[in-house]
Amino acid sequence: MGDGLTSGPLERLFTGSAWAEGPVWVPSSQTVRWSDIPNNRIMEFDAATGVTKDYAVGVGFTNGRTLDADGSVVQCSHGGRRVERDHAGTVTELVDSFQGRRLNSPNDVVVARDSSVWFTDPPYGILPGTDQGYEGEQEYGGCYVFRFEPASDSLTAVITDLVYPNGLAFSPDESVLYVTDTAGPDRGVPLRIVAYDVRGGVCSPSGLTLELGEGHPADGLRVDVQGRIWTSAGNSIRVYSPSFQLLDTIEVPEKVSNLCFGGPDGQDLYITASTSLYRIRSTTRDAAARGTIAL
Repeated sequence: MGDGLTSGPLERLFTGSAWAEGPVWVPSSQTVRWSDIPNNRIMEFDAATGVTKDYAVGVGFTNGRTLDADGSVVQCSHGGRRVERDHAGTVTELVDSFQGRRLNSPNDVVVARDSSVWFTDPPYGILPGTDQGYEGEQEYGGCYVFRFEPASDSLTAVITDLVYPNGLAFSPDESVLYVTDTAGPDRGVPLRIVAYDVRGGVCSPSGLTLELGEGHPADGLRVDVQGRIWTSAGNSIRVYSPSFQLLDTIEVPEKVSNLCFGGPDGQDLYITASTSLYRIRSTTRDAAARGTIAL
């Protein structure tokens, strides 16, 4: 393809989800874990055997997830309106409120090198008629990007100027945070990715914004070791330079929700798209890769 960022065919590994989301590669088990949100279950694909199974059911409508430094999975719970940690199957709460009010429905999450947990909090899991959580009220009056410090149990709103912040990822040196805003024209904003400069845990707009056309919402995204941004965009993955120049497009037969890098060497790209999990070989790795990946 375009810049030689992928090779080989796009493989469908599993189908049968109602809405597949939130994939993460788990090095300790050599598996991909992702959410089937409306069916309220977490799925797991074993890369060695090719077998997909339920990892857990009745899971509080989990969505996005990432790895902590110790290999635990940090995940967002729409139903619990919280961010939580899954350590070897034991799930514990990290944070569920801001200034005494419940969070909306945490959506996607990253863990920085200083162990701080950054997450987005749009209302998708509490909207009327939702099949991705339980209907509820927005208690703190907005949809923010938060930074949580586990050591001090403190939560800070670091970005408050987006409408529905969704996916997020750091640049390789963690000096830039990219955040998708999926509110769209119905709420008076374009579908977009916004870049923020990060200094000392504080975010400020960098002035760089990528606007996508209607029908191409940027939901989940990852940044590779070269700083390129890999994002969902309708029925495709698009790859952009740090200055938002389009470098490549990977077509997918279904609407893409999210993606992650994984595999034994970290170069397999896993894609959640509507009902399915896909895989294609890439020539790069995730800038935030953790755990035991052979380099």
